[in-house]
Amino acid sequence: MSTTAAPLPRRLASLVRIEHTVFALPFAYVGAFLAVNGWPGLGDMVWVTVAMVGARTLAMALNRLVDAELDARNPRTASRELPSGALTRVQVAALCAGALVVFLLAVFQLDPIVRLLWPIPVAMFFAYPYLKRFTWLCHLWLGACLGLAPVGAWLAVSGTAPWESWAIGGAVLLWVAGFDFLYSLYDLEHDRVEGLHSWPVRFGERGAFRAARAFHTGTVVLLALAGLGLGVDLFYWLGVAAVAVLLAWEHSLVRPGDLRRLDAAFFTANGVISGVFFAFVGLDVLV
Repeated sequence: MSTTAAPLPRRLASLVRIEHTVFALPFAYVGAFLAVNGWPGLGDMVWVTVAMVGARTLAMALNRLVDAELDARNPRTASRELPSGALTRVQVAALCAGALVVFLLAVFQLDPIVRLLWPIPVAMFFAYPYLKRFTWLCHLWLGACLGLAPVGAWLAVSGTAPWESWAIGGAVLLWVAGFDFLYSLYDLEHDRVEGLHSWPVRFGERGAFRAARAFHTGTVVLLALAGLGLGVDLFYWLGVAAVAVLLAWEHSLVRPGDLRRLDAAFFTANGVISGVFFAFVGLDVLV
């Protein structure tokens, strides 16, 4: 079945790559579990999940909407739903509105403090698609958007955000920005032609690899610092070790001049990293 002929819900899910919610959602659960050092309760877990799905759907749909014309001029992205005509701008705008409603519905079921703070992530989502037109620091903004997941969930179930929550959020920021440096290598030549800004455009391919390695080292360091502050037990440290090993594996898959396995590094390794770390955190607080 062609993309255009697929049912509308399937086309919308494909637009936002709903399956990639796995990158950030486990880290939201990490924040929720560590906030109470145990099971946060079914109600909070359900609403944190709904909020995360709504937030990520909004962020991805906005990105696709703002970048539709750029995507149409990029051979790698020209087949996406908006450039190809599988979806219209009106349909994607409606998806944005619906995702925002879902996000707000969930937010108002959680701790009162997040009812005041919800405009912050929404504003960040709106700003992100425009940043590559102005600055090569756009990758860090993307990382910050996803880094809000553990901090927001921590706030949502406890009403507090100690420094350890920010350390984990910072770890996510560095993790996401680091792999985005590498993923943006796919569009290096296109970005140069379009006058867009990215870390590889500014520092070259080798600069992107060096920064990714440094950022991912920082990810492990910040997770370890959070663990020291929280006084966690063995399973948490096994989780930190697993993240370090998986990041090393991710970097072994690609090297300057050889991006053949970049998809495996980006999608497979990163999906495993977040899920594995959450599993170890769950064991640490529940066992």
